[in-house]
Amino acid sequence: MAQEAAAHAPAAAAAAGVTGSIATGIGAGSAAIGVGLIGSKAVEAVGRNPGAFGNILTLGIIAMALAEGLGILSFILGK
Repeated sequence: MAQEAAAHAPAAAAAAGVTGSIATGIGAGSAAIGVGLIGSKAVEAVGRNPGAFGNILTLGIIAMALAEGLGILSFILGK
């Protein structure tokens, strides 16, 4: 009984590693998509209203930092 459980332990560890890698990849990809969307919408907003450049830049940087923070969090939790 104990030998069978020990034999399956490496397979379970490998499956957990693959699952963590998939979760990390999805989290990083989602963060990249979020940063891209934020950047494109910020450029679009500045194109419509150039006078609001400073406010849009500030909000864009904060939103990008939050999106990147979620990507980094997925790296930490995926391992």
